Amino acid sequence: MKIRFPGFKILDRYILKKFLSTYFFAIAMIIIIVVLFDYVEKIDDFTELHAPFSAVIFDYYFNFVPFFINQFSGLFTFIACIFFTSKMAYQTEIVAMLSGGMSFRRLMWPYFLGALIIGSLSLTLNLWLIPISQKKIVTFESKYIKRRHNTQFERHIYRQIEPGTFAYIRGYQEGDHRASFFALEHYDSGEITRSLEAADASFDPETKRWTASRYTRRSFAPDGRETFTQHRNLDTLINLEVTELGRVNELIQTMNISELNDFIDQQRAKGSDSINIIEVERQARYAYPLSTFILTLIGVSLSSRKVRGGTGLHIGIGTGLCFSYILFNRFFEEFAKSGTMPPEIAVWLPNLIYLGIAVYLYRKAPK
Repeated sequence: MKIRFPGFKILDRYILKKFLSTYFFAIAMIIIIVVLFDYVEKIDDFTELHAPFSAVIFDYYFNFVPFFINQFSGLFTFIACIFFTSKMAYQTEIVAMLSGGMSFRRLMWPYFLGALIIGSLSLTLNLWLIPISQKKIVTFESKYIKRRHNTQFERHIYRQIEPGTFAYIRGYQEGDHRASFFALEHYDSGEITRSLEAADASFDPETKRWTASRYTRRSFAPDGRETFTQHRNLDTLINLEVTELGRVNELIQTMNISELNDFIDQQRAKGSDSINIIEVERQARYAYPLSTFILTLIGVSLSSRKVRGGTGLHIGIGTGLCFSYILFNRFFEEFAKSGTMPPEIAVWLPNLIYLGIAVYLYRKAPK
């Protein structure tokens, strides 16, 4: 027994099949090319660091592919939509559909169903699957890619652990959980009041305690005078997880949506200055899949009319619009990360702008 959608006719199945097959074919072709180029670029590292072939395939490229698909899903949705819709327009298929009594709004139904499938896949990848794959990629690259050795942690780590209290850690090594320098700084109204400093400090990830054989306490008076005392056997507890010592951008990419929500609540309670970066990541995970519908509407509206220049002109204009959308996204994200704009506005603003473009093109499309 076949399950049929209400009003889902042969023509709808034809459009949906063409849409999805063109999308997945374009994705498959570009993935093959990208994987080949990436393998050629990294083969020296794989050989020199003795990466097992099974690890290269299953730990690296098997997890790299979903990440790549999601990164360029909007672009390939757009290209697929324009390519086969423009082809139908130049074969007068769309004219026949509209002349037969089908409205342009009805024509959009199978396109939006295809966009729903692609958008749902992108949302699932964004929220749950890609963070898992990113963890495996980071682990693989730290072992077998030279430029990624010891780059999980910054040379200079500065984290706010509670309002007015900052931890500075230099030269942290994950293997032995040691840092060449550790400092706790306390501020009042933007002025440092006291600090604790130690060289060659050790960190216990389970207890979150820092220890050192010697340390120095400094006090700073309002008149500028500084006093310090030397002590032995540092043993202090701070509210800092070992995962928070990593690069923030890379750390949040390895978190699923539940972990990301918990992390941002934790960092907000600490008064962290990385809130904007984390919030941009959270908002983007929802905004990008939704853009699939907007780009689909633009693609169909733009390519459903015959113009001089043929399919090439449609693809050229469409690709320009799509790349400008990606550029706008990156542009506003940087504003949000720097604190110039609220992340909730900056991440969603490109969608609103291009939704306006989509509505305009829809109204101008042949009816």
